[in-house]
Amino acid sequence: MNIVDRFLHYTRINTTTSREKGAAGIMPSSDGQMELAQLLAKELDALGMENIVLRDTAILTATLPANIPSVQGAKPIPTVSFFAHLDTSAEQANDTHAQIVCYQGGDICLNSALDIVLKESEFPELANYVGDDILVTDGTSLLGADDKAAIAAIMHALQVLKANPEVPHGTVKVAFLPDEEQGLRGAKAFDVEGFGADFGYTLDCCGIGEFVHENWNAGNAVVTFTGQSAHPMSAKGKLKNSLLMAHQFISMLPAGEAPQYTDGREGYYWVKEMAGNSAKTILKMDIRDFSQEGYRDRMRFLQNLSDSCGKLWGESAISIQLDDRYENVANSLEGEASFPIDIAKEAYARNVIAMKAIPMRGGYDGAVLSQKGLPCPNIFTGAHNFHSIYEYLPVKSLQAASDVVIEVIKITAERHQ
Repeated sequence: MNIVDRFLHYTRINTTTSREKGAAGIMPSSDGQMELAQLLAKELDALGMENIVLRDTAILTATLPANIPSVQGAKPIPTVSFFAHLDTSAEQANDTHAQIVCYQGGDICLNSALDIVLKESEFPELANYVGDDILVTDGTSLLGADDKAAIAAIMHALQVLKANPEVPHGTVKVAFLPDEEQGLRGAKAFDVEGFGADFGYTLDCCGIGEFVHENWNAGNAVVTFTGQSAHPMSAKGKLKNSLLMAHQFISMLPAGEAPQYTDGREGYYWVKEMAGNSAKTILKMDIRDFSQEGYRDRMRFLQNLSDSCGKLWGESAISIQLDDRYENVANSLEGEASFPIDIAKEAYARNVIAMKAIPMRGGYDGAVLSQKGLPCPNIFTGAHNFHSIYEYLPVKSLQAASDVVIEVIKITAERHQ
C-alpha cells in the first residue's frame, strides 16, 4: 500500500473526539478511535511487528526488533520510538471525504455546490505547492491529517524497513494514543516505563521542515467567588455580587497578556470560562509561559491577587485552586539529553529539508511523555490549517515526514555501532 492510499484509508474512519465522554472519563471517547486502533493492530501484525498490544483504552503499542546483532562489550543501540494520536478535533464531526488535487496555483474549489473555496489570498503558503498533488476535503469536515498523516508516515516507514531488511536498525517502538485533542489524555495514561524506549518523537502539526522542541509550561486556575444574596429592596449594605467580584478580579490581570495580544514566546493568562450568579461564580483560566521562572511568577501572581482580594472582600469571598498541566518539553532536552534534536537535524539534512525550529504555543503528547522521562520532540507531518475545513496536506510533505522517520532510525543505529 502506498502512503497516500494508506492515509486515505485511515481518513475514512471517523475518529472525532467526544468532549462529553472525555469529560466523563471515558477513553477512548469515540468508537472510531478503537476501530482505527484495531485496524492498525492488524496492519502491524501483517508487517511482522512484535509485542503488539491493544489496550481497552485504545492505546496501541508495537515493536520492530533490531536487525543488528549485539556485540559483546559494545554500547547498546538506544531504542527510538514514534508517536501519533488517533483522534481528530471536535471542531467538525462529519465524515471525511478526502480528494486529491493537482495544484496549478490560485484557489482550490473544495465544494462547488456549497461554494466552499480554499483561497490562496487567505492561505498564501499554497504558492509553495504549485505543481504538487494536495490532499483536501470537500469542505464539510476536517481532513484528519491531524493526526492521521502522522499515522500514515509511521506505518509507511515500518513498511519500507520491513521490505528492505538490508537497512541496519536498532529496536524501534511505535505507539498510537487516543484523545490527544482534549487534554493529552492518552499520553497522560501512557506507561512510559513499561514501553521501554530511550527517546522518542511525536509527529503532530506543522508544515514541511518545521520542528518543535519547546512549548508551554502550562497550568490551570479555578477561582471561586462567593457572594451574599439579598433582595434588591433591602440589598443596601448586604448584597455581595460574586459576578462583579469576578469581573473586578479579571480587570486586575496584566493588560495585554492574553492570547489575542501575544505571539512567539510571549506568555499569557487566558480567561477561558465563567459561570454563576450573584451568589456564586466560578472562573476558569489557563496560564502559559515558555520559561519555568516566568510560569512560576504567573502562578504566584494569581495566588497573591487572590489573597489580596480576600483581604478586601473577606477570606470566605474568594478561593483559588492552581494546578500544573504539563511542562515545556525543552526542560527534558537540555545538556546531554539534547541528542534527539541532533539526530533530527541530521535526518532533515539528509533529506535536503531545511529545519525550522518553532516554539509550539500549545501542548502536545510529547510534552507529557517528556515529563514522564521519555525525551520527545516533534517532527512535522506536512499538513496545514489543522482544526479547519481548509486543512490540507501536500503529498510530497507527507512522504518527506516518513522519510525523516526512516533516517532518524538509521542515524540512531549508525551513531551507536
